[in-house]
Amino acid sequence: MSESLTCDVVVVGAGMTGAACALYAARAGLGVTVVDRGPVAGGTTGAGEGNLLVSDKAPGPELGLALLSLRLWAELAARYGPDIEYDAKGGLVVAETPEAVDGLRAFADAQRAAGVTAEAVPADRLHDLEPRLAPALPGGVRYPQDAQVMPALAAAHLLKASGARLLTGHEVTRVLRARDGAVRGVRTTRGDVHAPAVVNAAGTWGGELASRADVFLPVMPRRGFVLVTEPLPPRIRHKVYAADYVADVAGDTADLLASPVVEGTAAGPVLIGASRERVGFDRSLSLRAVRALAAGATRLFPFLSEVRAVRTYAGFRPYLPDHLPAIGPDPRAPGLFHACGHEGAGIGLAPGTGLLVAQALTGETPGLDLAPFRPDRFPRPTKEAAR
Repeated sequence: MSESLTCDVVVVGAGMTGAACALYAARAGLGVTVVDRGPVAGGTTGAGEGNLLVSDKAPGPELGLALLSLRLWAELAARYGPDIEYDAKGGLVVAETPEAVDGLRAFADAQRAAGVTAEAVPADRLHDLEPRLAPALPGGVRYPQDAQVMPALAAAHLLKASGARLLTGHEVTRVLRARDGAVRGVRTTRGDVHAPAVVNAAGTWGGELASRADVFLPVMPRRGFVLVTEPLPPRIRHKVYAADYVADVAGDTADLLASPVVEGTAAGPVLIGASRERVGFDRSLSLRAVRALAAGATRLFPFLSEVRAVRTYAGFRPYLPDHLPAIGPDPRAPGLFHACGHEGAGIGLAPGTGLLVAQALTGETPGLDLAPFRPDRFPRPTKEAAR
């Protein structure tokens, strides 16, 4: 890019959330430029499983965002379903102990009151839903609203549908601001893009992008591994995970958390997760994490002990301390909007996030209360606290 460009809004990040922001901003009549230092879906999106979930969310702001997003995903699937491998497979959460059954059912009762469809499954019906599950599991809950997409395909299709100008290989080095503090675009390694609005959809790098606008947002990477099996005939019908996965999602420890999450894909391989640990951006293989994934998966589905795992890959979830994303305008930098910090739920929450950001960009009243997602809710640490 040899000369500066001008548009209505710059979206920083060409992953799933950035793609959704671009799509809904364009639908609102805005001229959009998407900027990313890497390729489309080159970060967290490309390392995701594509989960669209309500099953792991307690009543509250995130669940409201998930329900909105699932409605929007259904609309997108009506147009792009086969192209993005959309699969309304439903989820099945299983208890491994009798005590866990009571906790699962209490959790489901609270979710139903918030609009989630949650069906209690007694032990003698589990194998009707998943014939290859381990024997003697004491029960579970089925979530028919849970679904799945292929995230890299979804991001690419939504970006294309947005009609946005796409600038890959352009790292944002600075968010441009006028003397009065208002945002005026971004400076990249290959030139400036001028706009009165900038959307921070930079995923795990959202905190760094915020700092380039001179505001504080404590996004941290939370590493996870996925095991990928050899291609198999369809054998697992739902997204299946153990009850302790919900607690792991909400956990705050930096140490390794691992709970079995198993699902098939349209291409045949089975994906096995889920691990969480805060180790910065260290991509080195953790045998401890991978062994925990394999042990958990074979505990749920014993047949997997005879199946080859052909590879593993790592990704980083964009984690904020209170487990809620930052969405909407930043009062510290007029014209800066945030759409990051979704941790492991970014694929599922992307459409709702994109719609809410587009509504904020155009001055429309957002469809959900943005107060819980305020980007300025985190105080900047003092020098003493940082030591």
